[in-house]
Amino acid sequence: MNAVPQDRLSLLLVEDDERLARFVMEFLEKHSVTTTLVSDGNEAIREATKTNYDAVVLDIMLPGKDGIEVCRSLRERSSVPILFVTARTEESDRVHGFDVGADDYVTKPFSPKELLARVRALVRRARGEVGPKAAVLSVGSLTLDLERRLATRSGKALDLSSREIELLRIFMENTGRVLPRERIVELLHGSAEDAFDRSIDVAVHRLRQKLLDDPSKPQLLKTVRGAGYVLVDGELE
Repeated sequence: MNAVPQDRLSLLLVEDDERLARFVMEFLEKHSVTTTLVSDGNEAIREATKTNYDAVVLDIMLPGKDGIEVCRSLRERSSVPILFVTARTEESDRVHGFDVGADDYVTKPFSPKELLARVRALVRRARGEVGPKAAVLSVGSLTLDLERRLATRSGKALDLSSREIELLRIFMENTGRVLPRERIVELLHGSAEDAFDRSIDVAVHRLRQKLLDDPSKPQLLKTVRGAGYVLVDGELE
C-alpha cells in the first residue's frame, strides 16, 4: 500500500451509483482526499478491514450487504468515522443509522462541499483536534482523556465511537448544566434538523448504555423533561 502524505486524508467511498461516485471522487481528489471506491457491501467490509482509512463514506442502499449491515460489521472491529449517504428522508432511517454506529449523515442530493466539510470535521474529532489539547476531564468515576480519545469508568475502558466521545466531552465540559437538544446539535456541529427528530435521543440512549448508566433510571446522564439532558456529579459509587 502506498503511503499517503500527512496533509492528505484517505477515504473509503462505498457507492454503487458510478456516475455520482466518479463526480464525488473527482471533487475530493482535488481537495487532498485520496479516495478508494468500492460498489458493494461485502467488498466494503473487506477493503475497510485490510486498510486503515481516515473515514468511510457509506451509501445505505447497496448490493450485497446494505449500508446498515456494513456499518454494524465495521463497528465490531473499528472506530473509523463513518458518514452515511442516503436517499431516504424518513427520520427512522437516520435514527437507525446512528443506532448502528454512524457518526454523521448527508441526504441525497448533497453538495460535495458539504460532504467534504463533514468528513474533515469527523476526522478532526477522531484525531482529537477539537477541544482542549492533552486534557483529562473527570466527573465522578468517569474520565475522558481528550488526547488519547479514551473514556473510562472506574478505571475500565469504555468502547465509544468517535461521535459518542464527542457527545461525552460536551456533557463533561458542561457538568450540572442542562443542555437542550438544539445546543447539543450546535456543539456537535450537526445539522439543525437533527434537533427536531430523535437522533440526539438515540445518541444519548446509546451513550447511557455504554456508560452502564441504566437508561430506565439514569444516575449520570439525566433527562430534564421539556428542557434537555444534564450530566450530574456526585454519583453513588
